[in-house]
Amino acid sequence: MAVKLAFIVVFFGIMIAVGIACRKHSTDVNGFVLGGRSVGPWLTAFAFGTSYFSAVIFVGYAGQFGWNFGVASTWIGLGNAFIGSLLAWVVLGRRTRIMTQHIGSRTMPDFFGRRFDAPKLTIAASAITFVFLIPYTASLYNGLSRLFEMAFNIDYAYCVIVMAVLTGIYVIVGGYMATAVNDFIQGIIMLFGIVAVIAAVLSQNGGFAGSLQALSQVEGSMPGVYASFFGPEPLYLLVVVLLTSLGTWGLPQMVGKFYAIKDEGSIKKGAIISTIFALVVAGGCYFLGGFGRIFTTQEQVTAQGYDSIIPTMLSALPDVIIAIVLILVLSASMSTLSSLVLTSASTLTLDMIVPLRKKPTSEGQKMLTMRVFIAFFIIVSAVIAIVQAKSNVTFIAQLMGVSWGALAGAFLAPFLYGLFWKGTTKASVVVSFVFGCGIMTAQLAISLGWLPAPGGVFGTVFQNSLYSGVFAMFCGLVMVPLVSAFTKKMRPSLVEEYFSCYDQTIEVRASVSLGQSKRARRNKKK
Repeated sequence: MAVKLAFIVVFFGIMIAVGIACRKHSTDVNGFVLGGRSVGPWLTAFAFGTSYFSAVIFVGYAGQFGWNFGVASTWIGLGNAFIGSLLAWVVLGRRTRIMTQHIGSRTMPDFFGRRFDAPKLTIAASAITFVFLIPYTASLYNGLSRLFEMAFNIDYAYCVIVMAVLTGIYVIVGGYMATAVNDFIQGIIMLFGIVAVIAAVLSQNGGFAGSLQALSQVEGSMPGVYASFFGPEPLYLLVVVLLTSLGTWGLPQMVGKFYAIKDEGSIKKGAIISTIFALVVAGGCYFLGGFGRIFTTQEQVTAQGYDSIIPTMLSALPDVIIAIVLILVLSASMSTLSSLVLTSASTLTLDMIVPLRKKPTSEGQKMLTMRVFIAFFIIVSAVIAIVQAKSNVTFIAQLMGVSWGALAGAFLAPFLYGLFWKGTTKASVVVSFVFGCGIMTAQLAISLGWLPAPGGVFGTVFQNSLYSGVFAMFCGLVMVPLVSAFTKKMRPSLVEEYFSCYDQTIEVRASVSLGQSKRARRNKKK
């Protein structure tokens, strides 16, 4: 107990100290929300990764999908690394940074309003973000409950309250820079922690070979299916990979990291760092979860749920490893929580409250409003988490499941096309917003039994929130160009002015230019 407490006290002390030290970067809105757009590649890459992976991944998804797919669930982590991280940086990173700086956008909802010359889009996107980020934020606490109960035998509500208060302190005091620095520290803990935990868990069954042998003997639809390359349900596995990987391209708290990065070189470095981080953390989490069936039974999972799988795997480990796991999960949860509440508060303040006010709002008033809303979001999400855990409210649990799909389904297509294609229209953005949120609201109603489940193809789509989320994303990618082809175009002069940022000349070192010239000459000879 002393070891566990010592680890946690030191961890919380460092987080608070970083928040206080970063106060100087949060004297205005730009510094508080974006760190002055001067954040380097390491901090940005770790902020991206730690916002991506939380206790929901380590305890919930790793347990659930590891149980369903066996070691094939590792593909989810690989998809997160190469699609959700590497491709996101390569495709979105540079263009997002350049255009958002050019048009003066500080949040994703603000981007929609400015890019499509429609202030009402900003308010609509802000409302969607507010509605669907709150339950997503609440879900972060759930992964902690069983681990803290196993380690300390204390009530879940106390864990939630302590985590919420401490996260609130360093975010309110230090803003984006405090979250970025703490994300870096927490990311280092996550990297070393997941490696130590995997080694310790697999050693209980004779290492990797012994554990794989034990898993191959678990009964399933086919002998050895849970130790196979693609697992028992390859199509369902592909759906999970797509939603958890491609979905990040449309999440405000993820895309916002590209707004803050300082220069072109940082984007290239950040892409590599972020990908390696995702390979270790996400790949490690899902790989670990794949061995869940050799530590628990179907009867236990049916009685206690998927969230019990990872804690059961860890329960026999030494106290030092348990302490590392606690810090690992705290790091994952607090880093994502800080990113979500900062995104929610800044979006609601800058994109909804300020535009609706008739009187001009000073920097000080904006800062105060954001800090108040950060506290509000943390309190509300903590209350939701406690209520859901104590009373098992089905509505809340289902709403958490559709949050990711609704945000990605509504935002991914118009944001992507808005960065790359001059022909994207305001009407297509509205259609994407309505369709993405509508599909996931229908999914919620069907899951709760408020609407009858449809038959045929749509019965498959609405089988669960993963299928409907992927359906919403891909329909958005088709509908935006289709609707844009038949709806009123934006003023050409305005569009050209927005896209002129990509044609600007930038200065580079002579060595870089010479290197490019040499490659050009070599290619020409070939």
